[in-house]
Amino acid sequence: MTTVFLPVLQDRFQRVHKYLRISVTDRCNFRCLYCMPADFNGFLPRSQVLTFEEIARIVRVAAGLGISKLKITGGEPLVRREVPALIRSLHSIPGVEEITMTTNGVLLGRYAQELKDAGLDRVTISLDTLKPERFDRIARGTGSRQDVLAGIAAARAVGLDPVKINVVSMRGVNDDEVLDFARLTVEEGWHVRFIELMPFPEEQNQDCHGGGLDGAYLPEAEIRTAIEASYGSLEPAEVPGNGPARYFRVPGSAGSIGFISAVSEEHFCARCNRLRLTAEGKLRPCLLQDDEVDLRAPLRSGISDTQLAQLFQDTVEGKRESHRLGLGVTPQLRHMSQIGG
Repeated sequence: MTTVFLPVLQDRFQRVHKYLRISVTDRCNFRCLYCMPADFNGFLPRSQVLTFEEIARIVRVAAGLGISKLKITGGEPLVRREVPALIRSLHSIPGVEEITMTTNGVLLGRYAQELKDAGLDRVTISLDTLKPERFDRIARGTGSRQDVLAGIAAARAVGLDPVKINVVSMRGVNDDEVLDFARLTVEEGWHVRFIELMPFPEEQNQDCHGGGLDGAYLPEAEIRTAIEASYGSLEPAEVPGNGPARYFRVPGSAGSIGFISAVSEEHFCARCNRLRLTAEGKLRPCLLQDDEVDLRAPLRSGISDTQLAQLFQDTVEGKRESHRLGLGVTPQLRHMSQIGG
C-alpha cells in the first residue's frame, strides 16, 4: 500500500507548520553570555554537520509537506563557507516562498549584496546594546560593534527589508537602553524586537567577570511600560515575518517595536508554526524542550523521500501543546548556539 502525504504538517492541536529554521553550523565568532559557555569548544566535526546537499533534500521533502518559509541560522551562519550558494539552491525549490536569515551582522558588510542576489529576502541582526564597552561584556570580548552597525547599514542598503534588530533584554545588563532602542524606531526607522531572556543550561550564562544571569529575566510588560511612559500608547503594526513576534509602533514612526515573550506570554505556544533543524540534522519541534528526531543517520543510510516525509509527520504529531517553563522544566541537552534560536 502506498502512503499518500498531504501537503500540510498539522499537529494534534490544529497548529499548521509552514516555517523551518535551519542551523547550518553550530560555530560562532561571538561568545555571547546568554548563548554559549565562555570556554565552550565542543563544536561538531565537519563529518557530523549536514552537507548543503542533505539540507536541500530535507527542504525539498519539507516543501512537499507545506513548508514554505525558511530561516537560516547558526551559530553564526556566515562563518560557514558558501552560504549564498545554499540560499540559491533552496530558493529554486518549488514551494519555497521566502528565505530569511538571523545573523550577528559582523560579516554582513561583506556578504549582503551576494546574499540578496542569491535570493535572501530579509535579515534579522542581533544587537543587545548600543554601548561599546557593554557590547564587549555581552559578547565576552569577541566581535565588533562597529562591524555589526556596518552590517545593518549594508543590509538596509541592498534591500534586505525590513531589517530586524533582536535585543535580548536583561535586567541589570542592558535594561537601561530600552528607550534608546525605541528612539531608533522613531528617528531611524529601525525595526527592534525585544526578546525575553530564556532559561538554558546554567553554565552558559556566565559573563566575562564570572557573574551569572540570575535575576536578569525582564518581562515584556516592564519593557512596554517604560516605552509607553515616554512615547504614549503603542499602536499595532504590520511587519512581515513568520515567527512569534507581536509588533507595535510609536504613532507616526516608520519603524516598529516587537516583542518575543516566550516566558511571560500565556498563549505564546498556541500560534507556533515552526520546526527547527540543527546543524547535525536533528529535527526539533520546540526550542524550549529537548524532544528531537534524528534525520542525518537515516539520510546517510538510504532513506527514501517517503520515509523522510514520515519522520516529519511523526515529529509534528508528537509535538507537545506548550513548553513547560512554568513548571520549571528547561532545556538541558543543548545551548542556544547549538539550536539556532
